[in-house]
Amino acid sequence: MPSKVSCLYLLTVVCWASALWYLSISRPSSTYVGQMHIPIRKAPKPPRNETFSNIHTRPLNPHAFRFVINEPKKCEEVPPFLVILISTTHKEFDARQAIRETWGDEGSFGDVRIVTLFLLGRNTDAILNQMVEQESQIFHDIVVEDFVDSYHNLTLKTMMGMRWVSTYCPKAQYILKTDSDIFVNMDNLIYKLLKPTTKPRRRYFTGYVINGGPIRDMRSKWYMPRDLYPDSKYPPFCSGTGYVFSADVAELIFKTSLHTRLIHLEDVYVGLCLRKLGVHPYQNSGFNHWKMAYSLCRYRRVFTVHQISPEEMHRIWNDMSSKKHLRC
Repeated sequence: MPSKVSCLYLLTVVCWASALWYLSISRPSSTYVGQMHIPIRKAPKPPRNETFSNIHTRPLNPHAFRFVINEPKKCEEVPPFLVILISTTHKEFDARQAIRETWGDEGSFGDVRIVTLFLLGRNTDAILNQMVEQESQIFHDIVVEDFVDSYHNLTLKTMMGMRWVSTYCPKAQYILKTDSDIFVNMDNLIYKLLKPTTKPRRRYFTGYVINGGPIRDMRSKWYMPRDLYPDSKYPPFCSGTGYVFSADVAELIFKTSLHTRLIHLEDVYVGLCLRKLGVHPYQNSGFNHWKMAYSLCRYRRVFTVHQISPEEMHRIWNDMSSKKHLRC
């Protein structure tokens, strides 16, 4: 007889399929373009008798969003070695399920405790919000705040993840922030990079480091207007497709973000916060931010690979799991 969870999962899949079919024929795309949906709040002018240091304690971006869906007890029993924060969108159920069944499975690494969380904002479509709520009730791995879920609000989504870690999981050792179309070689990440048997690092941040400047072409996905960022260079930052940091950095970044003007490029924004903190990201070429043709030996050498479909994720995971005895 099928289990209760299996029945609930099957029901969720059927409901998702029905909802997405309905949306595809009757509703416009909910993709947002343009400027950020959350207005930048200017700090009020202080009274004349207030000191300069007091002025700087006033939040520029208070991040005053409430959790619509939360998992506050995820880390209560035993602090995890690694928390995985995955930026996703409402329609990516197949991608989330593929991650749950492959590299994001919380029970795959024995004594090394993993916590996997999917990060979302609120969709403008009530049906999609309801579907995510049902999914959350089954899997308990989704966190949602009440900002509009859109490309231009990715920075808010990442800051939500930092806030969640610093509030509900401060004793974790490391955090991986990634996206739902990324394949992660967890064996490499855990045992070769982070090494559970060694002393945890502090103020640690690594990924594929980019040294670049703002793109002023308005047609570009990464367009940055001068009035939002006037400098000609960005500080070094890690590609948002995947980066790892020690848990103490999560709280530092979140607190710094409260006093740092928001920009919509979340990886650049994290780099701005790191510069304020004096934390320098370490370059690691094992974090790939591009598509890479599959080869068992090639994928064994990396930490992340970009633009992987749910079907590919299953094939790669099954192949790598079943051929661990083969040498390259």
